[in-house]
Amino acid sequence: MTYNFCTLFDSNYLTRGIALHESMVKHIPDFRLFIFAFDNRSLKILKELNLKNTEIISLKEFEDKELLAVKPDRSIAEYCWTSTSSTILYVLDKFDVDNCTYIDADICFYSSPEPIFNELGEKSILLTEHRYSPQYNKELKSGRYCVQFVTFKNDENGRKALIWWRERCLEWCFNRYEDGKFGDQLYLDDWTERFEGVHVMQHPGGGLAAWNVQQYDFSEENSKIRGKEISSNRDFDVIFYHYHYLRFFQGGKIELGRRILAESVLNIFYKPYIKKLNEIKTEISSKFPGFDPNGSRENKFQLKTPVIYLFRKLTGVYNVFDEKTFLRN
Repeated sequence: MTYNFCTLFDSNYLTRGIALHESMVKHIPDFRLFIFAFDNRSLKILKELNLKNTEIISLKEFEDKELLAVKPDRSIAEYCWTSTSSTILYVLDKFDVDNCTYIDADICFYSSPEPIFNELGEKSILLTEHRYSPQYNKELKSGRYCVQFVTFKNDENGRKALIWWRERCLEWCFNRYEDGKFGDQLYLDDWTERFEGVHVMQHPGGGLAAWNVQQYDFSEENSKIRGKEISSNRDFDVIFYHYHYLRFFQGGKIELGRRILAESVLNIFYKPYIKKLNEIKTEISSKFPGFDPNGSRENKFQLKTPVIYLFRKLTGVYNVFDEKTFLRN
């Protein structure tokens, strides 16, 4: 069976998008990845790279009058969120495929997602829960489900929910909580009641991220990453990890977010992933100089910076590292 995926990113996320693709080549035998290039630089580079099993789609091809009408009022991030449902619908319609799974570009696969798709069975829509660790629960604001990995079949139930979602995101999709809405995610919270054919992912090896890894122990066995749920001792293969909070700063600093991350999580997930991003950066920069494909941003000092530093140090969430030192340890 061919698994159809779509993702979107611009040149600031180029290394992440390429790392995602490499992990798919390694772990998914039969797939198609539809990449929506959200700026001209990423479009040019992706077309020249000619990545295996990909279709590169430009904004000119993708954007319709409804999206263009709301674009001026949305930030870059908000417009990406607004567009997510439309990318899935575009793939279903333009390429006439039976199914499509949207995945965030900062996901990396560590084994086949086949067990996840087997769960879906005859149902039409697959959602991924945040599965927040209790101390980091943000369901009220960010939602029960994360848009990082969401599947729609090209059938009546799948299309009904997808078109409804697109219409809501065109109406309102902003980076703030307002009247029970936040970005594109809170719209999903009642879908198991609102729509038919909705399945919520059960496999603990999918949807791993900084906000839930405190619930698991991890180890490497025979070139596989294994997880164990601490509360139940349930073992599982890790399928994919979402590097949502990872940020690069000018001057060689990296931040991994404000969540407690065990040393095993740093060593098994973050260090190899960041090394891979830097390998891709070196390759891209040699062919296409003049920009940072890791999207490094300026680290602006503010008056509250020392207070934040002290608080995060005291609470064990100061996950800011010198990149070279971090990767050498």
